[in-house]
Amino acid sequence: MLHGFVLVLSLICFSGYGQSLYPSAANAHSHNDYEQSSPFWLAWKHGFGSVEADIFLDNDELIVTHDKKQILRRWTLDSFYLQPLQQCITANKEYVYTDTSRHLQLMIDMKSDAISTLNKLVEKLKSYPSLINCSSLRIVISGNRPAASSFSDWPEWIRFDGVLQQEYSEKELEKIDMLSDNFAHYSSWKGEGELPEKEKQVLQDMINKTHRLNKKIRFWNAPDNPYSWKVFIELGIDYINTDHIETLSSFLKTYKKKIF
Repeated sequence: MLHGFVLVLSLICFSGYGQSLYPSAANAHSHNDYEQSSPFWLAWKHGFGSVEADIFLDNDELIVTHDKKQILRRWTLDSFYLQPLQQCITANKEYVYTDTSRHLQLMIDMKSDAISTLNKLVEKLKSYPSLINCSSLRIVISGNRPAASSFSDWPEWIRFDGVLQQEYSEKELEKIDMLSDNFAHYSSWKGEGELPEKEKQVLQDMINKTHRLNKKIRFWNAPDNPYSWKVFIELGIDYINTDHIETLSSFLKTYKKKIF
């Protein structure tokens, strides 16, 4: 009975930084979403709370790709994310989802020069007023970011993904929506067997520290399977990083039923 109470209490704490009373697709992050069979739309269909698009600035165009070798595909940020988002917001009367309580974080991981790429992104987004004025959409910048001291110089609708172990001033934190880091910096666990207690405590300390700042937390390069998802939920990680959209979505629905 006590164990059940503790688990429910942990989920209540988890929900304080997520978007529901229990872990749901709102707490799921589609890693390198553009590599999915249906970029944007698959994560949107499953109600994900966050999608990731890596971009390069090439010939004055924002190309969605993880590395320079793939630039030749000419996948654009417009066609993969900005235009679909505009369609959704128009169809749902200024909301990303039909369920107006749901929110979406578009995390843009900049792979080319921070200043020139972000300047181009700001210019591009200004041509999509429905996106920058949408109350249920957050644009969060990761990867190559400008210096934290300049965060406040960027438009109000540009937010940032902070580095978990970096210290920020109160002013800088006002522009930061979440803190992220490489899971391997804290644990060598591969999502099989028990998470070593010492590593678990290190992770828990970082999660608690982030939550005390009233920020969300995400780990990339983390184990990505049902057992690891369960552990991450119990730890209180706000965004579960995944390449397996449909499997994680099903897992979260089943998890919800077990809890309630």
